[in-house]
Amino acid sequence: MKAVITVTGKDNVGIIAGVSTLCAEKGVNILDITQSVLSEYFAMIMLADVDGLNVPFADFADSLGAYGRERGLDIHTMHENIFNTMHHI
Repeated sequence: MKAVITVTGKDNVGIIAGVSTLCAEKGVNILDITQSVLSEYFAMIMLADVDGLNVPFADFADSLGAYGRERGLDIHTMHENIFNTMHHI
């Protein structure tokens, strides 16, 4: 199964490294990543394989959200099934 992870906020050093490290610690493999810096604003979308999660999905999503709040970032983690359902026409 996959998850879509979005990260937005003011750009600073180490955003990708920090989020990637947290994913690795939880057993999540990053499949694809795109990021952009618009002026001083950072935006990133990651597609991640969560089959290897070593914690419940909700705990993983909560840990990313908490990590973001500590650093002034907005991080949302959505399971692929919910993402697809929300964006199905």
